[in-house]
Amino acid sequence: MNRGDKNEVALKDETSQVLLRLRELFGQRSIECYLTGGFVRDALMGRATADIDVVVAGKAMELARQVARSLEGTYVPLDEVNEIARVVLPQLWLDFSTMRGSIEEDLALRDFTIDAMSINLEEIEDPSATIIDPTGGRHDLELGVVRAVSEEAFLSDPARLLRGLRLAAELGFSLDGQTETQIERHHQLITRVAAERVRDELCRLIAPPKAAEWLRLLEELGLLFQIIPELALTKGAQQPKEHFWDVFEHSIQTVAAIEFLLRIEGSAFHDNGILAFVPWSPTLEEHFAQKVAGGHSKKVLLKLAGLLHDIAKPQTRCIDDKGRTRFFGHAREGAGISRDVLARLRFSARERDMVEKMIEHHLRPGQMGEEMPSHRAIYRYFRDTGDVGIDTIFLNLADHLATRGPDLELDEWGGHVRKLAYVLEERFREESIVTPPKLISGHDLIDIFGMMPGPKIGEFLEAVREAQAAGEITTREEALSFIEKHLAINH
Repeated sequence: MNRGDKNEVALKDETSQVLLRLRELFGQRSIECYLTGGFVRDALMGRATADIDVVVAGKAMELARQVARSLEGTYVPLDEVNEIARVVLPQLWLDFSTMRGSIEEDLALRDFTIDAMSINLEEIEDPSATIIDPTGGRHDLELGVVRAVSEEAFLSDPARLLRGLRLAAELGFSLDGQTETQIERHHQLITRVAAERVRDELCRLIAPPKAAEWLRLLEELGLLFQIIPELALTKGAQQPKEHFWDVFEHSIQTVAAIEFLLRIEGSAFHDNGILAFVPWSPTLEEHFAQKVAGGHSKKVLLKLAGLLHDIAKPQTRCIDDKGRTRFFGHAREGAGISRDVLARLRFSARERDMVEKMIEHHLRPGQMGEEMPSHRAIYRYFRDTGDVGIDTIFLNLADHLATRGPDLELDEWGGHVRKLAYVLEERFREESIVTPPKLISGHDLIDIFGMMPGPKIGEFLEAVREAQAAGEITTREEALSFIEKHLAINH
């Protein structure tokens, strides 16, 4: 039986200390124990990992409880039926499972060959120890290929249909041809997977570079429209002559354009002087790297918005009285559809709000006039887009690139970008344009002017904030005078 090549696993000091302590605990009780899965794969690749898969010849949940007590970690049961539990430690976590048969038999039941390798914990420090590799994972790792151990892997856990693509995307690998065929054959099984698992695999799939390529493969294998059936109508949906691609391909190209604009290495777009116009800074880079509720980055949510931003075009398509194809209301209707999609996939309320708002307002940046926008217009834009104002500008820029495609005119592009760069510059230069300091309150309107509580108070306060953003009001006295004049006009 093939036990593979010599052990070339390099471990961090803190990981070594935990594993040596684990070896001591199990060695005292003569319990057979193996390190396996993604831990071995990542260690062979020299990649840092905080997730260690541990296979034990015994009751995994009870052993995990004992390890948690001994190492002062937190015990988390994951699957009582299949005896799987987690021990969370300060720098890493250990996932315990019960060995099914021999270690070779257990590995043969796993998903992909590069995750079906193992090391006996007893031999972890021995450089002459061998990697247990019955399915050829070491060879596939060298080739950079993700290959299913067997077709049964997808039947026993359909989440692997997505996980295979996600692994290839994260590692920069290709998907084995036979594995692609198996995924396509069983793609409809993805509908049986819990929405939370689908959501997380999808987000991890589009987080690395070249997300557009993986989304396109996701569609070719039949998975994308199973996950987001609302996108199916965009396939082949024709657009006006200004558009180079149909609605679906335009949406995929928008995702590629987002990566290009965010300076993500490996983007499918080629820079022919296009990027020189687009503002970038460490502040913007930090902005898109931020994690939001749910643990996904703003960059990932922007890519999702790019994929979904025109999802309502097929049902809003019409021909106007001049014979032109129009999509009236597609942004607002698409925002609602995207919210439903993300709710179904169990995204957090804040994530749903952010993507919905980006899509609803994705045309706004291009509708701010021919000249440089006024401070009042900038204020209104950021008031309406809230915490996704910056993100929506980049979605609009990506949409523009993916509309024109190879027919992009640099002069037109340059003018469009300069206007939006000015909006961003003013956003960062003068915070008072976006969030003017509070000069008066609703209590002032009630106490000084005798106004009754109600929506009118909010309207007057908003009018004051707009005037502040425009530079027309700077003091409390001017704000009170402004209210007095408007009250006189209304009476």
